Amino acid sequence: MTGTDLDAAGFGAGFSFESLGEGYSVCVSAEHRFGTDAFLLAEFSAPRRKDSVCDLCSGNGIVALLMSRNFHPERIYAVELQDKAYRQLCLSAKESNAYEILPVHADLRQWRAQTQLDLVTCNPPYKVDNTGIKNDSDEVTIARHETMCSIDDVCLAAKRSLRYGGRLCICNRPERLADVICSMRANGIEPKRLRTVQKDRSSDPWLILVEGRLGGSPFMRIESPLYIKGENGEPYSEEMKRIYRLG
Repeated sequence: MTGTDLDAAGFGAGFSFESLGEGYSVCVSAEHRFGTDAFLLAEFSAPRRKDSVCDLCSGNGIVALLMSRNFHPERIYAVELQDKAYRQLCLSAKESNAYEILPVHADLRQWRAQTQLDLVTCNPPYKVDNTGIKNDSDEVTIARHETMCSIDDVCLAAKRSLRYGGRLCICNRPERLADVICSMRANGIEPKRLRTVQKDRSSDPWLILVEGRLGGSPFMRIESPLYIKGENGEPYSEEMKRIYRLG
């Protein structure tokens, strides 16, 4: 379906679809696209087939789509506040025939799942409000800065909906690691796994992946770094080829 088709359907201008393979497609726009971090978060969270899952700050639905394609959990609530992103999320789920994805147009600060969840994922805004350069688009600013949603909000929302022992998986920038850990613990979610992501072996981490368990006992496993590039200058490491499904 093209942007013109979407206009005719009454969904507004500027939408298009990008194929994810295996019959899955994600609806993208200038304001709401996706990056490598979405693939990494979906892979890191690895829901089970019987799991009830929620993806907070779902945007155009990319993380929910990847979890559906790769792991086939029983249901995935995909919660998004912004109108345009929510429309893209609905279109993504419909175009992909991903009926287990349940789009939710809501503010995560007030939302609670109808059933206890096994897993909550979130790719939240990375930048603290009133820091850094803000985009002219309010939609992009909300997606990148904590104007409408903070790490504390995410952890509290997860606490409300997770079953005891349920997992929260978050990706963020390395400089926010202390904020993620402190907020998890403040909400009774014990950090259990940490993995850093580096472009190559000589570079500093540019992303962190953190898993916590509601009511878990103190013990965190630090996993080996994930490298984007291969050892001999290849664009992708073997692990990234597997994550991207490049053969």
